[in-house]
Amino acid sequence: MSGFVTEKELARINELARKSKAEGLTESESREQKELRAKYIEAVRMNLRGQLDRIDIVNKDGKIENLGEKYGKKGH
Repeated sequence: MSGFVTEKELARINELARKSKAEGLTESESREQKELRAKYIEAVRMNLRGQLDRIDIVNKDGKIENLGEKYGKKGH
């Protein structure tokens, strides 16, 4: 997966969601919706992981510790 969703893909996700509620989707549209949603979720996860990896905390002893270095690298 590429790690980001284009505006066009996001618009298509929304279009398919509206159509699904209004009249239903064809089999190929359902597959497309599933693939686009998976790509979107992956992009959100990557973005969140990037943000969390940049969080520093100050321990009681005053030492600064990066949470990404402590926890984040295990999941990559």
